[in-house]
Amino acid sequence: MAKAPTKTPADIAELSFEKALAELEEIVAKLESGQAALEESIKLYERGAALKAHCETTLKSAQEKIEKIVVDGDGKPKTEKADFE
Repeated sequence: MAKAPTKTPADIAELSFEKALAELEEIVAKLESGQAALEESIKLYERGAALKAHCETTLKSAQEKIEKIVVDGDGKPKTEKADFE
C-alpha cells in the first residue's frame, strides 16, 4: 500500500501549475481506486485540496495578466483586460 505524501502544504507554493496539477491527478486516482487506508485518504484529500487551491490561484493570476487586442473606434489596435467571466 502506498504511503501518503510526506511533503507539507508549504512546498505547494513552489510547484509549477503543471506539477501541481499532475500531483492532484495522481491523488484523485489514488482516492478513486479505494485502495488507500482511511488515514492515508484523509491526508491525500487534504493535500489535494491545497493543490487545487494553488492551481486555482495560479490560473486566476494568469488570467489577470492576459490581455486581448481589440480595434478602437478609430480602427487602431489597443489592448484591454480579457473578460473570462
